[in-house]
Amino acid sequence: MILELDCGNSFIKWRVLDSEGPVSGGVADSPEGLIVEILACPELSITRCRMVSVRSDVETSNLVAAIASEFSVEVDCVAPASMLAGVTNGYKDFERLGLDRWLAMVGGYKLSGGPCLVLDLGTAVTADFVDSDGQHKGGFICPGLSLMRNQLQTHTRRIRYDAASAKGALQCLEPANTTIEAVERGCLLMLRGFVSAQVQLAREYWGDDYRVFLTGGDADLVADVVVDARVIKDLVFVGLAVACPFS
Repeated sequence: MILELDCGNSFIKWRVLDSEGPVSGGVADSPEGLIVEILACPELSITRCRMVSVRSDVETSNLVAAIASEFSVEVDCVAPASMLAGVTNGYKDFERLGLDRWLAMVGGYKLSGGPCLVLDLGTAVTADFVDSDGQHKGGFICPGLSLMRNQLQTHTRRIRYDAASAKGALQCLEPANTTIEAVERGCLLMLRGFVSAQVQLAREYWGDDYRVFLTGGDADLVADVVVDARVIKDLVFVGLAVACPFS
């Protein structure tokens, strides 16, 4: 069985594949929590591991060592590249492009076989454009919902509420009559506006001949903004399998 890891700034997404496809997975908030979650599934027999990490070199090395020690496997880590699977990195310094963004683009291009817009809606929100030749034209980064909310709560004394209240505030997008609803709906409308702007730019580039991929935890909140978008929560894992193939 293959263990796949997507180590972001806040969480570690994981899943385990057998010859038929994914059999288990989850989201851990720490390396220790990750190992506990995997060990809680005794039916999993890890024989290989591939990983992408945007964490520091020290954090990544420590996690690799922990996985190798616990499961007696080598860990194949993605490294920056100027080109992969027909996609050309568009950054002036290719090593500065986040590896999760890079793999999401590679995954999107693999699935589309042509021009695509990849929108990753997580802690930060990223938009990346890949043309028909696999050339990354560049992209944008803005705060995600959680960052926008946290900034308002940090810098505005009277804005305080929990996650459950935030979720309830998004049942509709009508003008709000409570602060919680006003903040949550306002932030979501900003996010939806960002997505709409990216779609308009893609249309200016390619007309109607392109695909949109939505990934990340908040993808469902904007899916209706792009009628033909494909929501693929694990798009980074699609690119990870391309970058670290196991025959």
